[in-house]
Amino acid sequence: MQTRLAEPLATTPRGEEAEAILRQCTHCGFCLPACPTYRLLGDERDSPRGRIYQVKQVLEGAPATPELGRHLDRCLTCRACESACPVGVPYHRLADLGREIVAEQAPPPAPARWLRWGLRQVLPRRRLFATLLGLGRLARPLLPGTLAAKVPPREAAQPWPRAQGGRRRVAVMTGCVQPALAPGLDPRLATLLDGLGIDAVPLAGCCGAVDQHLGAPEAARRRLRRLVDLCRPALEAGTEAILVSASGCGAQLKEVGVLLAEDPDYAQQAARVAAKVRDPLELLEDERSRLAPAPDAPRRLAFQSPCSLQHGQRLGGRVEALLGALGFELTPVADAGLCCGSAGTYSLLQPELATRLRDDKLRHLQAGDPEWVVTANIGCQTHLAAASPLPVRHWLELLAVKP
Repeated sequence: MQTRLAEPLATTPRGEEAEAILRQCTHCGFCLPACPTYRLLGDERDSPRGRIYQVKQVLEGAPATPELGRHLDRCLTCRACESACPVGVPYHRLADLGREIVAEQAPPPAPARWLRWGLRQVLPRRRLFATLLGLGRLARPLLPGTLAAKVPPREAAQPWPRAQGGRRRVAVMTGCVQPALAPGLDPRLATLLDGLGIDAVPLAGCCGAVDQHLGAPEAARRRLRRLVDLCRPALEAGTEAILVSASGCGAQLKEVGVLLAEDPDYAQQAARVAAKVRDPLELLEDERSRLAPAPDAPRRLAFQSPCSLQHGQRLGGRVEALLGALGFELTPVADAGLCCGSAGTYSLLQPELATRLRDDKLRHLQAGDPEWVVTANIGCQTHLAAASPLPVRHWLELLAVKP
């Protein structure tokens, strides 16, 4: 794709990155059938190719418009287009840049701006989010059905196993909303690791993804700098990996080196942190001979592979392979590469499209008559559970260590 970026953007680091991405795109259209919004709406402006062209026009000097903002807002940033792209165009980086420019030049109406600001203030603050979620649970009987379904029931917290020392050591990044929505998950992972002879130390940091995808990259970088500072002592203590059980957060943290690459004070440490980030799958695959199904786990499952796992982290098919090796029966899921509609804040900002995608996903997940639906991301889990007749759980809950 030929480009002629406008000054002064052309000579800035983000302009140089954007031009490199645009020049990679061959406009071939392989991304179109992989895009959930194009499949739903049939409008090429709501496809990766169409959005790339619209962002290109703005980068070349055309004014950003609210219409471009609407088409970018409809993008889930699921990155299925990147998996389908024959040359590997990193579309999500260009989409984030487009959102940033739209936020500067053509911000949405005041109600939408306040909603986005509110999401950015609440979701990354774990204590505030937990408090508001608790209030929502108290008020749940009074809420409309669609809103009440978004408030999950309370789960019991689990104790975190005590580190014994003198063993392998990992850190577990517990994130922002997961401790309130699924307080037993990371302690259960830590208990599983304890049984494998690995000490797991909790770290409470924010990956900045909400800010990043809502057009506030500098706020995202501030959060990432704090996270790098949080991780530094753990790495100096010999931590071999930083595990992230929410695949969406994991995909973001694996790019912290890229996101802070222009920061002279943090670039080196950020790259070091990124190199240590792992999905729990990547550690547990090496321990499969010591793993077994948990006693209370069903055996017939449908796995919903989050976009952040299969497209963002490029780990598609590997959870299924591990579960199959441990004796679980995985039912077939049609269109497994398509998004469920959660996509971070997307289900709150684009509820109509998110609901259509969720209903399609649940229909495909249930087609094989599984006992449970399992996934690898708290956002997908909560979104699907709001409408699923079957239990929706994290796949880590299926595992135990052999006696």
